[in-house]
Amino acid sequence: MGSSRFKMQNWTQYSKALVNRGSLTIWFDPESIASWYSENNTVKRGRPCLYSDLAIECCLTLRAIFKLPLRATQGFVASLLQIMQLPLLAPDYSLLCKRQKSLKIKLPKRNKNNNSIHIVADSTGLKVYGEGEWKVRQHGKSKRRTWVKLHLSIDQGTHDIEALVLTQNNVHDCEILPQMLSQIETPINQVTGDGAYDTHDNYAATIEKNAIPCFPPRKNAKRHKATDEAWRLRNHAVSQVHYKGAKEWKQKSNYHRRSLAETAMYRFKQLFGGSVVSRKISNQCVETAIKCSVLNKFNALGMPAY
Repeated sequence: MGSSRFKMQNWTQYSKALVNRGSLTIWFDPESIASWYSENNTVKRGRPCLYSDLAIECCLTLRAIFKLPLRATQGFVASLLQIMQLPLLAPDYSLLCKRQKSLKIKLPKRNKNNNSIHIVADSTGLKVYGEGEWKVRQHGKSKRRTWVKLHLSIDQGTHDIEALVLTQNNVHDCEILPQMLSQIETPINQVTGDGAYDTHDNYAATIEKNAIPCFPPRKNAKRHKATDEAWRLRNHAVSQVHYKGAKEWKQKSNYHRRSLAETAMYRFKQLFGGSVVSRKISNQCVETAIKCSVLNKFNALGMPAY
């Protein structure tokens, strides 16, 4: 193999960022300690909440990073509080499970100047339960293998996850893009996806965000009567691919940046694995949102520069 065309220029800084990913001071910070107990006990009727949402999120974040069961998470947090000599209690493992489904996770983002961003979208599968890869290779898959689909929208400039949706495995990619775009408040310059997103609804949702749609037409794509702007732009893409070829169209439309979505999904599975440990879909949504939040914080610590 020949030498790589791209060489890393900040290996020293990036190596320190990789080391800091395991630092407890980043995740168990003073803000979590100061807001450990809930102050708004009169908002809901019934028994007041002892622990704040930030405390529950802190415990579940540590669980996701170190891949701990719920009971081990309780013991891990309790030992941290004891070592730090803090007069705080660790939430019970059953309480963590119950409070998880109602958490609202806000993804940390680095685009503070509200600049326009280029969104790349894709999806991947996460296993709920079933056999491992070795059994599937040796004896084939069984009917009891269950998966969920994680749909992600990535900022190609910072590699941060801007929006996510978790669905059942029978939901098509093209059905989720409008929902993900509605989660993004930052101005969008372009939305890029593979051929699965080549639908009128996705063109219309992208135009509604004042962005440029970039979805390669499918092999059997044909021109449609241009009744609105979405059909007009899709017809233009179909014509460009037909007359100039898909390769030239992808180069001019900056389509190849879409591969960064696959890079983000590879990074996600390398860090957290390719499965979810929760069994209810509501808990699975919060679990994946916490992992995406952690991944954004990892990116903020330092990324390689080529």
